Amino acid sequence: MALMRGLRSFSVLGTNYAYSYISSQVIPARTVSLMQPLSKNKEITITFIKANGERIKAKGEIGNSILDIVVNNDLDLDGYGACEGTLTCSTCHLVFSKDAFKNLSDQPTEEEIDMLDLAQERGPTSRLGCQVIVTEEQDGIEVRVPAIINDARQT
Repeated sequence: MALMRGLRSFSVLGTNYAYSYISSQVIPARTVSLMQPLSKNKEITITFIKANGERIKAKGEIGNSILDIVVNNDLDLDGYGACEGTLTCSTCHLVFSKDAFKNLSDQPTEEEIDMLDLAQERGPTSRLGCQVIVTEEQDGIEVRVPAIINDARQT
């Protein structure tokens, strides 16, 4: 009966804890998790082709932006994504093949087009990586990273 009076329970972030107080010691009685495991999105692979011909393969989850993939894989693309996806620079400028460009899930916004106007080596299949959300259709694509990264905030 003394143990029952000392039994207390509470919930922290979906996990129930029950502790019994014996003398001045706290002894965990039982732990039960009520949380579902976090599901991981399917991964895709993108190959970045640098101006010097170096090819860098990276994996990313469907639903991430290409900028997220560069950052999460700690890729060596100097200056890439300087504004962290706020559409105030053009450092994440990429050039897609015609087929890959056609399969992108969305069209560039007016703000993205304005930033692309300031990018070096812009072509008809240019996009800002921070604005491209990858889908399963982009698995295995190759994108060209221009030789000159232009930070539009400094022009």
